[in-house]
Amino acid sequence: MGSELKDLNSKPAKTQQPDPNDDDASAKDHRPLLESTASSAAEDIQELEKKFAAFVRNDVYGSLGCGKLPLKEKLLLGIALVTLLPLRLLLVMSILVLYYLICKIFTLCSAPNLEEDQEDYAHLGGCRRAVILQSGRYLSRLLLFMVGFYWINETHKDSANTQDNSKTESTKQSEERVRPGAIVSNHLSYLDVLYHMSSSFPSFVAKKSVSKLPLVGLIGKCLGCVFVQRESKSSDFKGVAGIVTDRVRNAHQNELAPMILLFPEGTTTNGDFLLPFKTGAFLAGAPVMPVILRYSYRRFSPAWESISGVRIS
Repeated sequence: MGSELKDLNSKPAKTQQPDPNDDDASAKDHRPLLESTASSAAEDIQELEKKFAAFVRNDVYGSLGCGKLPLKEKLLLGIALVTLLPLRLLLVMSILVLYYLICKIFTLCSAPNLEEDQEDYAHLGGCRRAVILQSGRYLSRLLLFMVGFYWINETHKDSANTQDNSKTESTKQSEERVRPGAIVSNHLSYLDVLYHMSSSFPSFVAKKSVSKLPLVGLIGKCLGCVFVQRESKSSDFKGVAGIVTDRVRNAHQNELAPMILLFPEGTTTNGDFLLPFKTGAFLAGAPVMPVILRYSYRRFSPAWESISGVRIS
């Protein structure tokens, strides 16, 4: 055994030596290892930004907030985090608690609607419904003001061309006004909900767990939100599409029923593109009211979107 080990150790290992006369081999040896990797990564990012252009952030912070910021911008961010952010959070929570108390007071001694495995207070009428609706619209606009949206410009289709409207005025007066059953809108941010609440106060589609959250749960019930449980497998479960279709038809036929807000794209974008629509909002065959939201900004885009590993996969 010892002689065998000695023989093995005595044999030198053969290593392949580069040929000094080979110019290609010498060029490869002295080439930086990270050069090709960095260039390929930059090309991959550009290809992803083109392919997923609807999900790329275009503000100064860049994709995933990794953009290079000047020193002045960093100082402004630091000052805002210490002063402005805590103040705005305090004001937002105060308004949220105030509206919760309003909903709590005006739903006392009232039984919620328990039809179709739903629980809401959208059926309330009279002054109680009026107070919940008007205070909700006003406080939602106040919340938008608190987070920096001081002015909101609205452009309506009817006012885009006054000449055409004047020509067809007599025709429109003879036709009966059709009530839409749903509002369909593009989806950019969580702030979309606040704007729609301040504008038309519609109901939404939310997870079943939202109805049990403190503060937000009761507010959602007063809005008449559709709480769905996607993992339900019971035989009498209608599914999200069935519940939404019934709500859209009910809102179209009943003026007292709240319209439902739907995001037919099914996801958020940066606001520069429209994705193909899903059919859930149109299964009822009722007319819908389209709304397009656009956020103007200088530094920070409120769009809740950027390229990420989850999005790419």
